[in-house]
This record gives sequence, structure tokens and C-alpha cells, in this order.
Amino acid sequence: MDKILITGGNGLVGSQFKGDEYIKVNSTDYDLVDPVLTHLMFKKHLPKSVVHCAAKVGGLMGNMNYKGEFFYDNIMMNTNVIEECRKQEVEKLIVFLSTCVFPNDVEYPLTEEKIHLGPPHNSNDAYAYAKRMAEVQVRAYREQYGLKYTCVIPTNIYGPSDNFDIKNGHVVPSLIHKCYLAKLNNEPFYVWGSGTPLREFIHSEDVANLTRMILDSNYDGEEPIILSTSEEITIKEVVNTIVDAFEFNGEVVWMTDKPDGQHRKPSDNSKLINLFPEYKFKPFKQGIKETVNWFIENYETEDIRL
Repeated sequence: MDKILITGGNGLVGSQFKGDEYIKVNSTDYDLVDPVLTHLMFKKHLPKSVVHCAAKVGGLMGNMNYKGEFFYDNIMMNTNVIEECRKQEVEKLIVFLSTCVFPNDVEYPLTEEKIHLGPPHNSNDAYAYAKRMAEVQVRAYREQYGLKYTCVIPTNIYGPSDNFDIKNGHVVPSLIHKCYLAKLNNEPFYVWGSGTPLREFIHSEDVANLTRMILDSNYDGEEPIILSTSEEITIKEVVNTIVDAFEFNGEVVWMTDKPDGQHRKPSDNSKLINLFPEYKFKPFKQGIKETVNWFIENYETEDIRL
């Protein structure tokens, strides 16, 4: 059985790869910022394929407050992993990007060829540029070395094993944590912003399924693939769905003096759908309910990332 190495193996997406063929590694196993440790990881496991999920990630506040750290850690991790894949003659590599790589001022919907048409939003520009450079490196290696390496661009991923840190987590996990505490303490549920921005959400199980399907396919295109449902949901709808999942009956307070971030960034998933026209995404309400249930169970056993 060919070995498939998953970096970030216990994370939001990595945890969804289930099977004996997967070798999962985490930051506690190898610090991928270090080229020597990255090399040792590849020499030990000798994978035929690699799915590079590992990243230094955070929500709006994390990206704003730790720009230098986010840039350095991500650009080093990506550079080291892609270079070691080349050196060790890994046959297939899939590198995870993020929709934040797209320009702030761009014509919607987002499509794969628009990544470098302008600067990203200033709230997460350092992280975005580090991710963009992974796409540049993959493209350069394809051109010079003829490697079958690919980037994927998932929209806002949510699901079990996320980072539920209230200050630095992404929107869905941080809202789930806040709603849980509001219900537990019989307090209002405070939410930043107006609730009007729109986002596209995709469950981590879908991301893992689609990534494996790309890995198993004959796809060898130069451009990345957007992983998205292309369904826009307002933050207010997200909050209401979380409130329903928790059966929270308290007050929801919108802190309209706090930033919203970008209003919307819709994507075009036609490339993905053309590849896998029969694929069915997990419905958002079902995914949120499953994630809330997982959070409650794991929070109470302290087996959770906060």
C-alpha cells in the first residue's frame, strides 16, 4: 500500500483522513518550520504522496495581531515541505491555500486565475502572501521539474478538531465556544460586527473527501482548485444556526462597533464540479449540529483545542 503523508494530521482537515494508508504527523512530531526536521520526517516515512494541511492559522484577530509570526511560520513550512517533496521524489503533492490569497479589490466571483491580480485584504495580508508563495513555488516546480503537484483553495472550513480559541479562532469555532459559555453561564451571547457579511462554508469531511478524490484522479492542471459549495451564508445565519444547535434561549447582542472584515468573497466552484459532478456536500445545518455535539462532548473531557 502506497503511503500518503498528512501534515497537520490531528487538525481540522487532517483528522478527517481515516485509513491505514495515511501517515499523520503534527507539530509535536516535527517542527516543519525547521528544514532539518522536515528532512528527517521525509526520510523516515518515505511517502509516495503528501497532503500538506499544516499551517499557522487564526481568525480575524489572530491574523491582525501576529502578522510577522504568521508570515514566517507559514512561508517556512510551505517552502520546506514542497522542497523535500521534490528531493524525495514524492509523486503527488496537494498543498492547502486559503481564500484570503485572493485580492481584496477583485471582480467576483473568485476564480483560480485571479490569485495574483492585486494585494490581499490588509487584515490578513501577511498570512495571505505566505500562502500565495506556496502557489508560486508549486507552479515553478511544475515548470522546471515536471512535478505533478497541485494547490487547493478551500473556503471557510469548519468541523470537529478545529481551533476553538475565542480570540484567535476562525468565525464558526469561536462562535460555537462563545455560545457554549453564554448558555453555561446564563449570559448574553456577544457577537462581533453587524452580522451582514457573507461567507462560504465547507465541512472538513467534505474537504478531506474531495482532496482524496483529486489525489486519486488524473488531474494535472497547473492552476489550483477551489474547494467550495459556492453557497453564501450571512454571519447572522451562522449565529442563528449555532443558537439553534445549542438550544440557546438567551439574548444575542451584536457589537456593531467591532469590525466585520470583508463583506463578501463569493467563489466559483465550477472547476471542482466539472471534475466531480456527482459529489454531494454536507448540509450546513447538519454540519453545525455535528460540530456543536463534538465540541460539547470534547470540551467536557478537556480533549479540545482552545
